[in-house]
Amino acid sequence: MKHYLRFEAWNRRAPSVALITGVAVVLIVWGTGLLTRFSVVKTANAASQHLVNDEGAMPDLDGAIGWLNSVPLSRQSLRGKVVLVNFWTYTCINSLRPLPYVKNWASKYQHAGFVVIGVHTPEFSFEHEPMNVENAVRTLNITFPVAIDSKSRIWQSFNNEAWPAQYLVDAKGQIRYHHFGEGDYGEIERVIQELLKENGATGVASGTASVSGVGIEAAPDWTDERSPETYIGYRQAQNFASLEKVHKDSNQIFSAPGKLSLNHWGLNGSWNVNAESAVLQAAPGKIVFRFHSRDLNLVLAPSNDGKPVRFVVRLDGAAPRENSGVDTAPDGSGEIREPRLYQLIRQKGPIVDRTFEIEFQDPGVHALDFTFG
Repeated sequence: MKHYLRFEAWNRRAPSVALITGVAVVLIVWGTGLLTRFSVVKTANAASQHLVNDEGAMPDLDGAIGWLNSVPLSRQSLRGKVVLVNFWTYTCINSLRPLPYVKNWASKYQHAGFVVIGVHTPEFSFEHEPMNVENAVRTLNITFPVAIDSKSRIWQSFNNEAWPAQYLVDAKGQIRYHHFGEGDYGEIERVIQELLKENGATGVASGTASVSGVGIEAAPDWTDERSPETYIGYRQAQNFASLEKVHKDSNQIFSAPGKLSLNHWGLNGSWNVNAESAVLQAAPGKIVFRFHSRDLNLVLAPSNDGKPVRFVVRLDGAAPRENSGVDTAPDGSGEIREPRLYQLIRQKGPIVDRTFEIEFQDPGVHALDFTFG
């Protein structure tokens, strides 16, 4: 899962943490007779969720450098409302796929005293720019308030650890529930309903929504996804398979490997690999990846001068045709005009190991991060 936790060691620690937590809860319940709700690490979609009675007061929101769709909001101005604080970032596929549900809740429960606040905390350098966030909010048709948390101050005040993360706050300003990752939408909505009824709201529906996202917001195929998020910058890169060793922050020529193992990738052409991305120095240049997933997405940015970058995608050496993503034509062609997540492949048939390649026909492209679904 993309961006599940900042700490890379979490996936290795998760089973032990779950076991230790479970043992601790058993001992507490055994010794005191108290019913304690505790963290559950989900193996199906790598999400974790916490449901507790009271996690303390919601921190204030004064760390935002700006607001979209709203005047600045604060803990005090939100008293009397049930609030969902949704941490996200616009290149994160795990942040994008829950949006149909979040937007539905914002509209469905607004009349009952419910407010959704999106806190946009960036991962990549270009996500710190307010204009890029504003463009993304407009493109994604987000109408609820969004705090631009480019300095991560709100993230830090919540001690947050994940994209996405949802915090539910009651009308008294107390955090009553939080959830990390995708999924559990029915449970989140039931907590919303409980908190609204607790606040005296009437006519709150008891059923939960089943929302179908389209395009890049469509739900993933968890049952047949065997490729992990893969960063291209050297700070977090894994499974790099080009013959040449990366010389950090230096222009060099790479050659793509003749044969790729599953989840390995390589560069071809003249690239400069920095901590965050690989930047194409001269066209043409290519990236290849052996993957197993319905969708293949890639975070890309145009050249520093803003000129669009043309590309052609191939799947097992041929045009993707019916397997093209929303940002790729059936013949494999496309263009990078703004820094964002690009859906390049969405397979329609059986999922098997496939070789993806993207060839850039103009220099200057920044390639940052593969994600799947």
